[in-house]
Amino acid sequence: MPEWGSTTTLVGREQELAALREFVVDSAADGGCILVVGDAGIGKSVLLESAGAYAATVGVRVLRAAGVEFEAEVSFAGLHQLLAPLAAELSALPDTQRHAVGVSLGLEDGSPSDQLTLVNAVIALLVHAGGEGAVLLLVDDLQWLDYASANVLALVARRLAGARVGFVGVVRTGEGSIFETAGLPEIEVRPLHADAATALLTHAYPELVPRDVSQVLADAQGNPLALIELPTQVGAGAGDAGLPRTPVGRRLQLHFERRIDPLPPHTREQLLLTALDGSSGLFPPVSVTDLEPAEKARLIRVHPVSHEVQFRHPLTRAAVVELSTDAERRWAHGRLAERHADDSRRRAWHLAEAATGPDESIAQLLEDAAFTTKDRGDPVGAIGLLIRAAELSPGTADNVRRAMVATYLGADITGDLTDPQLVAAGTIPGESRSVAAAVAAAAYMVNGGGDVDTIHRLLLGALRSVAAPVDAWDRLLIEIVYVLESNCSFGARVDLVADYHAAVERLGIPLPEILQLLGDTFLEPVAFALPALAHLDEAIALIDDGTDHAHTVRLGIAAMYVDRIPGCRTALVRVVEHGRAGGAIASAIKAFALLGFDGLHNGDWDETLRLAEEGIALTARYNYRLLGGFLQYDQAMIAAARGDRDLVNSLAGDLIGWAAPNRIEFVVQLAAHAKSLAALGNGEYETAYRHALQICSPGTVASYKPAALWVLLDLVESAVRSGRLDEARAHVVDIEAANVAAISPRLALITAGAIALISPDTAFREAYESALAAPDVGRWPFAQARIRLAYGERLRRAKATTEARAVLIEALDAFERLGAVPWATRTRAELRASGLAPNRTDPGAITDLTPQQREIAELAAAGLSNKQIGERLFLSPRTVGAHLYQLFPKLGITSRAALRDALKQQPGRQSMS
Repeated sequence: MPEWGSTTTLVGREQELAALREFVVDSAADGGCILVVGDAGIGKSVLLESAGAYAATVGVRVLRAAGVEFEAEVSFAGLHQLLAPLAAELSALPDTQRHAVGVSLGLEDGSPSDQLTLVNAVIALLVHAGGEGAVLLLVDDLQWLDYASANVLALVARRLAGARVGFVGVVRTGEGSIFETAGLPEIEVRPLHADAATALLTHAYPELVPRDVSQVLADAQGNPLALIELPTQVGAGAGDAGLPRTPVGRRLQLHFERRIDPLPPHTREQLLLTALDGSSGLFPPVSVTDLEPAEKARLIRVHPVSHEVQFRHPLTRAAVVELSTDAERRWAHGRLAERHADDSRRRAWHLAEAATGPDESIAQLLEDAAFTTKDRGDPVGAIGLLIRAAELSPGTADNVRRAMVATYLGADITGDLTDPQLVAAGTIPGESRSVAAAVAAAAYMVNGGGDVDTIHRLLLGALRSVAAPVDAWDRLLIEIVYVLESNCSFGARVDLVADYHAAVERLGIPLPEILQLLGDTFLEPVAFALPALAHLDEAIALIDDGTDHAHTVRLGIAAMYVDRIPGCRTALVRVVEHGRAGGAIASAIKAFALLGFDGLHNGDWDETLRLAEEGIALTARYNYRLLGGFLQYDQAMIAAARGDRDLVNSLAGDLIGWAAPNRIEFVVQLAAHAKSLAALGNGEYETAYRHALQICSPGTVASYKPAALWVLLDLVESAVRSGRLDEARAHVVDIEAANVAAISPRLALITAGAIALISPDTAFREAYESALAAPDVGRWPFAQARIRLAYGERLRRAKATTEARAVLIEALDAFERLGAVPWATRTRAELRASGLAPNRTDPGAITDLTPQQREIAELAAAGLSNKQIGERLFLSPRTVGAHLYQLFPKLGITSRAALRDALKQQPGRQSMS
């Protein structure tokens, strides 16, 4: 009988083999990745080995790894397995990359690198390993890789183009692997068709009688492993009367269990140790001879020289574990724990699996391992370790604390927004009132858009239960103060902030750096940001060196009002990518919001809308209503600037509808800001002023309302244009008194623009010129264009028409690039009042359109959607939308509904029908 797994038994797989060989050749030239997907026993691993054998014949270096079902809790175990053969080659990498790989593989000590640095380092190592040739990575059972390795390899696989490194991964369908939804190219391996199945069976077992052939074909259902293994239970001698009629995968596992059951005890012990450890080494005092019974039963392979042990199929490994008793598994985990260092995460995990009951020493090891795992960029793994630590905690207080910290991390980082009351009911005793329970419940309520005052009382009560003064900050205390800071900022009331300061002062020790930065720049930036900016800038300079996504996001939050997000952008994008790969979802959603806030200011509105749409889909899926509100604000502000009043009103109404009853004043203010901007664009200055007053009163920039820093120009402009010059002046006086301009260059521009708006006729030129000469003013095109529009209006009224026209034309160009239709309309009206009728406002100005814009306009007029236009012109729908926003003002229209008529007016042109 031919051995299953040899390439000679690859009957009926000609198409898959050809595709894999083509991939090997192509990836050796230009890199790439492909997944082999299918059910258990369908032949995926055989195809993988065939790809490796073919790669070796064409001179490609092959590296192998496989996920192991029983060690998926051990971070970076899979990556270590894959890259361990390259350990000696690490010295060829630059220090930063060598450190990144060395720490993740446990080859050197030190702080772990961020995920993108590690991914780039892995690719650099692989490229070096190929030398002048190429490298092929073969990874079996991706669905069982540990989470950290799976994330890294998923990102590596996406970045191999041009690297002469190929990646072939095997995924068993239906196991929930991140690779199943990664959108990578796939080869789906289906059951063999009837002729191929018959050919394979008769080749392997020519002695089977027709009746047995029919029985095996029916039972195997085209599964190659079943076709090779099941006949040993029928005509070949054992009979099949007792084999239950179950799914193929379970039938195969039962089949392997029958082979394992008669093995000698010492052989089964060795198999169990190997199955649970995922290694291929022998465990003394067992010898190779002791494994001969398992090898003869065709359960394993033993290398003749290295004596490495390899299971013939993952189902064999699963059968070994399935047949063992609880006591046998605990014994095996105890033996395995002895192989690892006292402080290693693998030792902690094995000890936990060996435990017979609560054990505080093991629980503490798991808790320490959890936070090490979190800091290395694997919050999902950290939560699993904390939950197990809670289960092993002898005391109720430690049980509650660890369970609730796991729940909190789920809400704050990974996207698992689980009601802590459900956790308490299911896993811990009834007396669950503790600091941990409070912070978990508060995080759940904050993210879900719960009542600000209820959350505030809950957190203050928990802090009062902490003995004061405290000796030092622990992780839990840091988290509860962080949630309290966030809730006070979202409540945006002076009494909440006063309570916060009193609670922190009672603790009696200085705040940790990140909490101090957040208090100064996020909670009360107007009052305290200036002295903290140097420390914040120092922290941001190191942001790319970190791996803790929660810390990255918190620095981004600290940067939000003081305009330091550009320095965090690369790190925040990594957080987004991590979330897309199935990682820290909540952190990713926060990163979406932070990048969106920055995009509003820097004019990258189309990208901001794309991020908002993606982020809102996640908030809806995971019930993060508060974060969804921030992303809706991005949408509402861009809709306001571009003149979509219906969308603004709809979004603002939705925000107010849930935020106002829950006293989330910050979200109510965001809605008011969007409505104020929409009214300003349409010249409704009284309405704009009324909405701006909901955020900031004239004469004061309240420190407990940080959103006031975003509405300064809107309040002053609406006050001036609605005839409230005294109120506008009072507000500018307070802006200057608070030294807002020193916080950031953008706020310096806004302050200068507000000063120019209230300047008398004898001084307005100098004021506006000073504002527009501010450093890097072009980084904020919308604010710059608004100030230019106001300057042009003043110049025209001062009869300086030539100067006015030059300034207004620059403003118009910026508004049109942004698609800010109502602002462009106002600017064109000013140009006409100056005696200049711009060609772009003339319905006959088709020559202002580029050839591509002209084609897009005609297709849109014919009724095609942005997606359909993009498919025809090989553009993204987002790019099509951007072109439409740019060409509307050129045609003197505000919507695509007017396109057909506008194009019909063009001499010698016909719109498409």
